[in-house]
Amino acid sequence: MRVLLTNDDGFDAPGLQALVTAFSAVSEVFVVAPQHQQSAQSHAFTLHKPLRVTERGPGRFALSGTPADCAYAGIHGLLGFRPD
Repeated sequence: MRVLLTNDDGFDAPGLQALVTAFSAVSEVFVVAPQHQQSAQSHAFTLHKPLRVTERGPGRFALSGTPADCAYAGIHGLLGFRPD
């Protein structure tokens, strides 16, 4: 199973890293998360500025947008496949 993880606390948040560790034991894990903390932005989309992607490792991407931007980018093309 291929799992896509994102959050609103940012790519380097300890909670996201804990989820990566937990899910890695049972599935293939991919992360597309905001570069910086984005609390209270969960359902917002970035409309008027470009999104920048930084690859932070195999299957790990930091995006300059909101959590919704991250989920959309991961599901609709950034990973090259649709996660389960």
